[in-house]
Amino acid sequence: MPLRSGGFIVTLYGDVVEPRGGRLWMGNIVETCRMVGISETLVRTAVSRLVAAGQLTGERQGRRSFYRLTDGARHEFLSAARTLFAPQAEARWLFVWLGSEQAGEAVPPLERAGFVRLGPHWLLGPAHHRPADPTLVVFEAGTAAGPRLRDLAAAHWDLAAFAAAYDAFLAAFAGITEALDAGLRLSDAEALQLRLLLVHAYRHAALRDARLPAETLPPAWSGQRARRLFADLYLRLSPAADRYVGQHLLAGDDLLPAQTAETLGRTASLARIRDDA
Repeated sequence: MPLRSGGFIVTLYGDVVEPRGGRLWMGNIVETCRMVGISETLVRTAVSRLVAAGQLTGERQGRRSFYRLTDGARHEFLSAARTLFAPQAEARWLFVWLGSEQAGEAVPPLERAGFVRLGPHWLLGPAHHRPADPTLVVFEAGTAAGPRLRDLAAAHWDLAAFAAAYDAFLAAFAGITEALDAGLRLSDAEALQLRLLLVHAYRHAALRDARLPAETLPPAWSGQRARRLFADLYLRLSPAADRYVGQHLLAGDDLLPAQTAETLGRTASLARIRDDA
């Protein structure tokens, strides 16, 4: 799996650090990235770039450097965490009128969230992402079930690209389930390494998906199988991975807790996703 140091550090913070207080020692960042083949030089360069981009902020404590997310980055992480760990709510639709000036600055964030243009002044997207810009006019709508909904989705969204990302995830990780079922035993460090790679790969697919209502998607949609696989593997790897976190990762004078109310909420949510399959 090709890894970029900056993107993997973002995964580390989203999966491990943020739900445990948000602060981590630089030495732990270096060591965790080393587990997946990212050199210390690349890590230090990536951290500097994340600081310059306003996503991380550094703090000194004695001779050690610690990093935490900025407030703006934390808001983005919370949104991403809901996508990865929370059951998908029943989706409705939003029509967004951009106004006569077409609200140019508001369009790129909405398009990244899965909205598509219906014309020069209108966007359409699923209601799981509501625009924050108060100047936009937003209409919420329901849908009546029918075959034309799939025609609508196929005409405006690149479902093949979404499916390809999920298929790649399934191809990369389905064998892990088979190996665990066959008795593969992992050390605590290996469990954390594998869980981070799991989150990193699934995040790549899930955050690019528009997450359209189920009735608009093709039969046997690979996104559903990918979500179940993600939930199952995350739950199976977490006891050992969390144990490693609680024994080795520093937030300051103290270690990060192995579990928090937020991490327990994540696993409970993923258990519902797995058990509802």
